Amino acid sequence: MTSPADAERRTRRPAWAGRNYTLLTAAAIATNLGSQGALIASAFAVLESGGGAGDVGLVAAARTIPLVLFLLVGGALADRLPRHRVMVAANALNCVSQAAFAALVLTGDPLLWQMMALAALGGTGHAFFSPASEGMLMSSVTDEQAGRAFALYRMAMHGAGIGGAALGGALIAVIGPGWVLAVDSAAFLVAGALRAFLDVSHIPPREPGGGMISDLRDGWREFVGRPWLWTIVVQFAVVNAVFVAAEAVYGPLVARDELGGAGPWGLALAAFGAGTVGGAVLMVRWKPRRLLLVGTLCVFPYALPAAGLAVPLPIAGLVVLMFVSGLSVEVFGVSWMTALHQEIPEEKLSRVSSYDMFGSIGMIPLATALAGPVESAFGRTPALWGCAALIVLLTAAVLAVPDVRRLTRRTDTEKIAAGPADSPASPAFPDFPTSPAPSADAEGAVGRAG
Repeated sequence: MTSPADAERRTRRPAWAGRNYTLLTAAAIATNLGSQGALIASAFAVLESGGGAGDVGLVAAARTIPLVLFLLVGGALADRLPRHRVMVAANALNCVSQAAFAALVLTGDPLLWQMMALAALGGTGHAFFSPASEGMLMSSVTDEQAGRAFALYRMAMHGAGIGGAALGGALIAVIGPGWVLAVDSAAFLVAGALRAFLDVSHIPPREPGGGMISDLRDGWREFVGRPWLWTIVVQFAVVNAVFVAAEAVYGPLVARDELGGAGPWGLALAAFGAGTVGGAVLMVRWKPRRLLLVGTLCVFPYALPAAGLAVPLPIAGLVVLMFVSGLSVEVFGVSWMTALHQEIPEEKLSRVSSYDMFGSIGMIPLATALAGPVESAFGRTPALWGCAALIVLLTAAVLAVPDVRRLTRRTDTEKIAAGPADSPASPAFPDFPTSPAPSADAEGAVGRAG
């Protein structure tokens, strides 16, 4: 017979998975279910309205430009205001913009400028949401369980993406992209409601500062003071740009011309999501000592999807490549977040995260806007091979940075010996001499290069 105590032990979540972590995970599941399908839907909405590669790229760029413009302001704001309020307001904006986009597609032939304007509103919401979200997540877990917590969070998020991509591709083929955009709007509504219940009482009140410019200046000093941080962000400035160009612009075109349309392309994107889930499952158990060395080595397979589209491979082969690249880059993602959580003080999380994100996505609008003209000038296949080559070359270059090879996961004993996270200005490298420290007022950095 099962005792009440036994039942409670089976149903009770782990001690480290507190209320905030649970709410953040549930909200991420909701948004990823909607957003993965919406990414496909927006591209096919442009194509069905008579647009081509250049138009798809322009809509993608319109979404990213305000994200780049407002990220730094969003990071500074999230370190000054309660982060959950910033997140809820951003979700509300995304809900409204996607609802309007859906109505536009469902009620008639949308014009290119209208789709670009609504995509820009969505990007603005994301600019304020992302730094607040990353800071909130990292402040919601303990040092001892950080790697496992991030892996499980990303597993849930990407698992939802699998279903969202596959279902979105199927729904677009059956009922069109407008309804998929409407589902995404509803998902933002649900996620915003969940995030409204986040508890920020554990976060110490912010001391009055010298204003937003001063805050941004402090964040910049934190960012440039860590070679391992800024070099990887520079790497991903290009890597993310060419990957997004391959996936968001060339991918739907290859799918339309060679693979059979939205359904197979949705399956390929779902395979990438399945790979990320596999990588997260792996990282629940695996704790590599040299976090960034292992993570960076796992960025090389990120070039595989562009190469597969360049051939182009049949859908079965492309699905395999997407799965492998998703798995390997997720190893990087968890290692990256664990390194950041280990090194960065809580009060700097959102601010410096915005610098990281700014660098990581800054070139995406340019890459997506140029994808069409590059295809016209050189052809789609050479453009895709160029994307793959840039990813490989830049990843190899990052491995030459000593701090990337040396940054290690600290044991509990080493963390106690090091003191508070904002005491050392550079990461601990027990087996090697430490690199020169940045200026005395540098306290840490955080970001999301992957």
